[in-house]
Amino acid sequence: MQLSMQMAVSAKTPTVSSCHSDLSNSLHHNQISQTINFLVSSRSCKLSLQKKHKISVVSTDSIDTRDPNSVICDLCLRGNLEQALIQLTAMKKLRLSVEEETYITVIDLCERKRAEPQGRQVYILIKNSTTQLSIKLGNSLLSMFVRLGNLVEAWYVFGKMSERNVFSWNVLIGGYAKAGYFDEALNLYHRMLWAGILPDVYTFPSILRTCGAIPDLLRGREVHLHVLRFGFESDTDVNNSLITMYVKCGDVYSARLVFDKMPVKDTISWNAMISGYFENDKCLEGLNLFLDMLNHSVAPDLMTMTSVISACEFIGDERLGKTLQGYATKHEYRKDVSIDNSLIQLYSSLGSWEEAEKIFTRITSKDVVSWTSMISGYENNSQPEKALEVYKNMRKDHVAPDEITLASVISACASLQLLDIGIELHEFAKKTGLISYTIVANSLIDLYSKCKLIDKGIEVFQHITNKNVISWTSIILGLKINNRSLEALTFFRKMKLTSTPNSVTLISILSACGKIGALMAGKEIHAYTLRAGLACSGSKYLPNALLDMYTKCGKMDTALIQFNSQHKDITSWNILLNGYAQRGKGKEAIELFNKMVKESVKPDGVTFISLLCACGRSGMVEKGLEYFNIMTENYNLAPNLKHYACVVDLLGRNGKLEEAYSFIKKMDIKPDIAIFGALLNSCRIYSWVDLGEIAARRIYEMNEKDQSAGYYTLLCNFYSDIGRFDEVGRLKRVMREKGVTVDPGCSWVEVKGSVHAFLSGDKNYPQEKEIKGVLNGFYEKMGEKEYGVDDDCKDEVLCGHSERLAIGFGLINTAPGMPIRVTKNLYMCEKCHDLVKFISKVVRREIGVRDIECFHVFKDGLCSCGDVGFKPKGLK
Repeated sequence: MQLSMQMAVSAKTPTVSSCHSDLSNSLHHNQISQTINFLVSSRSCKLSLQKKHKISVVSTDSIDTRDPNSVICDLCLRGNLEQALIQLTAMKKLRLSVEEETYITVIDLCERKRAEPQGRQVYILIKNSTTQLSIKLGNSLLSMFVRLGNLVEAWYVFGKMSERNVFSWNVLIGGYAKAGYFDEALNLYHRMLWAGILPDVYTFPSILRTCGAIPDLLRGREVHLHVLRFGFESDTDVNNSLITMYVKCGDVYSARLVFDKMPVKDTISWNAMISGYFENDKCLEGLNLFLDMLNHSVAPDLMTMTSVISACEFIGDERLGKTLQGYATKHEYRKDVSIDNSLIQLYSSLGSWEEAEKIFTRITSKDVVSWTSMISGYENNSQPEKALEVYKNMRKDHVAPDEITLASVISACASLQLLDIGIELHEFAKKTGLISYTIVANSLIDLYSKCKLIDKGIEVFQHITNKNVISWTSIILGLKINNRSLEALTFFRKMKLTSTPNSVTLISILSACGKIGALMAGKEIHAYTLRAGLACSGSKYLPNALLDMYTKCGKMDTALIQFNSQHKDITSWNILLNGYAQRGKGKEAIELFNKMVKESVKPDGVTFISLLCACGRSGMVEKGLEYFNIMTENYNLAPNLKHYACVVDLLGRNGKLEEAYSFIKKMDIKPDIAIFGALLNSCRIYSWVDLGEIAARRIYEMNEKDQSAGYYTLLCNFYSDIGRFDEVGRLKRVMREKGVTVDPGCSWVEVKGSVHAFLSGDKNYPQEKEIKGVLNGFYEKMGEKEYGVDDDCKDEVLCGHSERLAIGFGLINTAPGMPIRVTKNLYMCEKCHDLVKFISKVVRREIGVRDIECFHVFKDGLCSCGDVGFKPKGLK
């Protein structure tokens, strides 16, 4: 380290006084490039300079006769830490005596300036000169290191202290507590008692906050006993800490006992108790206490008012909120922006947008919370367009967003699927460092999932340092909605190694299990919910998710057990009704509906969609039409486009094509593409070319806007069936030009608890030779030309035939007689349907195949669907 020093030289002797040079008037650093070596005698210092070095010698007029320790203390008083350290280092090099007070003064300055490197430098100087630290010096170092967050050095200092007083223990306990090392803080407190050090008024607030933060009510009560034993039960600060501890531990009753016994209550006491009630969902008690506070002539402060206004938001009391707003405007804190921010959150949560916007507009100095309150308010109330508009104005006003702002705006982009803006926000988050906040990363995962860029979402997820349950749930749900449910299961299993799933996670993964027919995985999750006590936690969503999973996995018997054991709402009944509809069990669906009405459960629109589908697939045309009529007459439910599409399918699927077309023409609302799709599918089944072409033209016109791959494939399939291959070629060219892609056929089969996926056209799959051998055996028996897998088959686009591979795999890897359950993402074509019927008869097994529309259960050469939806035998 370069050192410059102004030396005062005596006229009579070449020696320099060891303590009378003014170190504060030293030369500039660039005047001396090397270290000056000093040889110090008992009374004087002889100066020896190397020849290559230069030094400026000033006149004796600049001599400062003060002690170097005083000079350093003076520099510290002026806040000149850099010069103070230079002088201190110089004294150590000269082996001059540094007083303890000098060290303490420099340490205090380091602490005030949050100068950790300089603080460590001073500590090294002290360590090199002493093995034991006095109480005063040790406490100063402790305070500095704790304030700087360096608990390792603080612990080392604590160990080197020859003696410790209550301040020493308090500082270290507070440091550990503030850093979140609660167990260590509590252990230190008990060690302090064992060491015979009596706690003081500063000890208890720190240790009680620790008990509340864990929370640990038992140890908190123990500390309360210590408060009484050591005579601090009358101290207001200690009692305030006791109240806070109890409410954090959920014991509001004990907190109120402490509050009521307090001889002196300050505003903090009232605030702690009032907010404690709110935190424990006892808003009415908190509001009553607020009124008591006013009756006792205790003036509420800013914290009181914001807390009470937030409580109004929780209980949804707009009238009380307006009363508090009027009270706030009459007092000194009326101009504080935090009051307005709380009011914005209150009114926006209650949907009173005019009031919220009025308050927002009148704020002259809007802070980031003001803008964020409006943005998140709009986003949470399904108004993402307005949320984005407010964000743009915020940026124009040059207010920098925080992590909550950014997360809300990204969520708005996700709702609107505005990928371009979302990517810009992602880049902004990376530049500003806000990407490090988990809440921002979680919002980005949601954005990319909804915009069908799940790989980008996975990339964001992998870079999250502190993944929380929302991070895992977001990626699991994202994979599920992007048709990658098998990967969602993999992520869920990884999650359980580090995090505890919540009910939302479990609902998401159960939905994924149902989507791919992962019954064993679903059962494992069901067992997990029972072990964790979540199945009976009072949430209606999780039991319904279990019911839906069993229904989709083909276990109607288990689904009925689940249905009868849970609290039933309208969703529960609809799930079971839909299960019967998918299986074409109209009779069972009607029985369930009658039971539902008998139990005074009012049906909704979804109920009648399931009923109409069940009747259509069971050939119960008249019954279906009856339900369509009573829907309006008995339950005052106006039919929507989905109901009309179900009626068209009901009529058309059962050969009543003219009635179906007549029904469409008489509709009160304009028919959509799904209605003509139902008509076209029926025309395909019954080879009704003229009406089919009318429906096809309407679908093509509507699909020009929607660009749905499903309807293009339906058109291709229709034209293939009637031999119009020129139209098929034209449609495929249009699809290529417009970038319309069709999802490849994929089927999943669960074997011994593991789910295996098979893609159509995939030439590299497990046990390829064995599967081909099994399937070829069936093809030969049925006629190879008719049933072989042909990539140019007219059904390839719509079906994919991937279920054949999955069934082959299941036959090879399961015991004879065991049922096989397959789930696929496309429709099942007629040839595959006939093939699986034949296989079920030959191998004498039950084979379940759930396609995009129906659940087929094959047994002894028959299908549970009754071949409804396929060309009637004998019809060409």
